[in-house]
Amino acid sequence: MSTYTIYHNTRCSKSRCALELLKENGIEPEVVEYLKDAPSVEDLTKLVAKLGLPAEQLVRKSEALFKEKYKGLQLNEHEWIRVMHENPQLIERPVVVKGHKAVIGRPIENVQELIDKK
Repeated sequence: MSTYTIYHNTRCSKSRCALELLKENGIEPEVVEYLKDAPSVEDLTKLVAKLGLPAEQLVRKSEALFKEKYKGLQLNEHEWIRVMHENPQLIERPVVVKGHKAVIGRPIENVQELIDKK
């Protein structure tokens, strides 16, 4: 069985729901509370690769910080990763990783699809 990791925000209902779904499926994931311990640039680079998305798509654009400092900026992959490392509250949540694949848990069905993949 593959190991799972969840980038988790305990205050986020969607994140709590994803963690509960994993546990309901008999999965005890490694829980990374990314607001307490920001992922390194290297970890974020690997995470973006596993998601198969541009780094900018992992950025929470609804956050006030994004709107104040980053809205409208054209940054490259490395710059967006640096922004998320320095401002982990801008990382979309939850993100669930299984082996070499990852999904953003919005909608929660993304997490279920990851669990169901063999």
